[in-house]
Amino acid sequence: MKVDFHALYLKKRFPLRISRGEIAGGENLFVSVTDGALTGWGEMAPSETEGAATVAEGRAQLEAFCAGGLEGAIHDIWARAHADGVGACALAALDMALWDLRAKQAGMPLYRLLGLARRGVVSSLTVGINPPDVVRERVPLLLERGARALKIKLGSNDGIEADKAMFAAVHEAAAGSGAALRVDANGGWSLADARHMMGWLAARGVEYVEQPLVEGAEDQLPDLFQSRALPIFVDESCRFSSDIPGFAQCVDGVNLKLMKCGGITEALRIVATARAHGLKTMIGCMGESSVSIAAGASLSALFDYIDLDSHLNLDPDPARGAPFADGVTLPADQPGHGGTLNA
Repeated sequence: MKVDFHALYLKKRFPLRISRGEIAGGENLFVSVTDGALTGWGEMAPSETEGAATVAEGRAQLEAFCAGGLEGAIHDIWARAHADGVGACALAALDMALWDLRAKQAGMPLYRLLGLARRGVVSSLTVGINPPDVVRERVPLLLERGARALKIKLGSNDGIEADKAMFAAVHEAAAGSGAALRVDANGGWSLADARHMMGWLAARGVEYVEQPLVEGAEDQLPDLFQSRALPIFVDESCRFSSDIPGFAQCVDGVNLKLMKCGGITEALRIVATARAHGLKTMIGCMGESSVSIAAGASLSALFDYIDLDSHLNLDPDPARGAPFADGVTLPADQPGHGGTLNA
């Protein structure tokens, strides 16, 4: 098999601010794997926390690994790459390209190859941390786009009063739309603030809160869990299936991302492990185009909640294959996962 690499800058239509800072765009690495007749596509959104901070670093890891050949089952290739130290976000690109190629070789949509149905639940569209006046302008744009659920980023460096003011602006702008409201603090709260905000948000109709405490503060989760006013999902605290047993008794669900776990292969294990522990499941995304979003959408029948929307905030999206219709990011109904770079 032949492996090629393509680097592209992805500019966001609106910069995304979360508790850890603001992102206006970034260079992603696209990986293609061909058997001579068919080509599978994958994508890496670099991240220092996920094993490759730059396109160059991720490419170097993959080139070194692929030099040894890509023979064998995809699960075995994943295990070898992980053991060799290939960063999760780089491994995700290779893994989704291999699954895409395998599904094309079988002449089947990836979701069907995996034994799944072509369905998904409503995908949240993200509202980044912004002043209330900006939020009042952005929310109607998301609703016009077809949003039926909003994920509201809180955890502002200006404290919980700023969070409350921003949430109130979202609540006001979304009034009457019927859109579900969900909150992601990205680890921006202390234990005391998380407890207070969860009660405050529950009284205002929020469905759940994601990553209320910073990664590394998992020892505080049992205390927060006992008195929780909302379901708790962890994101940054969960990368691999092996992480789940350590906090399964003090959360309600896990949010996996292909960039965090190394792609589809480990995502399947995370879902199985979470279900075995009685947890809800969610799939999210980082700064990804339709290539990676299509790969994630192929698994959408497995999840209780979905947050696959980063491609909708690109100007432009350099890829296609992840249709968004009636608030749902659907898996493509064609061989492979459906994502590919535009010509």
